[in-house]
Amino acid sequence: MFSRLRSDIQCILDRDPAARSRWEVLTLYPGLHAVVLHRFAHWFWTHGFKWVGRFVSQFSRWFTGIEIHPGAIVGERVFFDHAMGVVVGETAEIGDGCTIYQGVTLGGTSLYKGTKRHPTLGRNVVVSAGAKVLGGFTVGDGAKIGSNAVVIKPVPAGATAVGIPARIIPSKAGESADVTQPAAAKFSAYGVTLEDDPLSQAMKGLIDHTASQEHQIALLWQALESLSKQPGKKDCVPCDAAKDESFEAEKLTQLIGK
Repeated sequence: MFSRLRSDIQCILDRDPAARSRWEVLTLYPGLHAVVLHRFAHWFWTHGFKWVGRFVSQFSRWFTGIEIHPGAIVGERVFFDHAMGVVVGETAEIGDGCTIYQGVTLGGTSLYKGTKRHPTLGRNVVVSAGAKVLGGFTVGDGAKIGSNAVVIKPVPAGATAVGIPARIIPSKAGESADVTQPAAAKFSAYGVTLEDDPLSQAMKGLIDHTASQEHQIALLWQALESLSKQPGKKDCVPCDAAKDESFEAEKLTQLIGK
């Protein structure tokens, strides 16, 4: 028990630069308190003391602002960062090393009892603030869920899900969801960066393509102009031909934040 508690405290020290000491984490971090209380609630739940388990879960909700159903399975070194307003459903499973931020819901879309209604998170998954993961599917090891994303389908290992409904961005070429590395060694706060936004990536591609086309058109007009100036050639270049580039690719790229 105490070795597991030490591991939970260490994972918070590794992932939260605001954490200054073990004593501070032990006494002032509601995410740690929620995990510890859930272990008691889950023990009661799995040993037939359903009401007691729900009572401990309700007390934890009041004390920490984090609601974890006593039937949910929570792995080791799970960090609920800030985590006010987090809801974890009865059949949810959270793998080792996961990080869950405030306002996250691991919810269900079915009302049938006894079925797998809530998601399963693999190892080292990061679920960013406000995200909703709804359904009895699996989020693969090392996946990232962007802030306010609504995920309603499985997420492959190492992929990123962003948007409403969430769009899946596969892991980059050459990268894999290496769950053998320590979480702190590869941890990215809040999970996603600008490079993980598919809309901004698409806009950046369109801007680059448009800038390249304008450059090619300008070169063609310049070549035609030079040919028309040769002796005996008739000027065939319109006066309004776009011989100079005016497309402000850099300005537009800055506007989309890339």
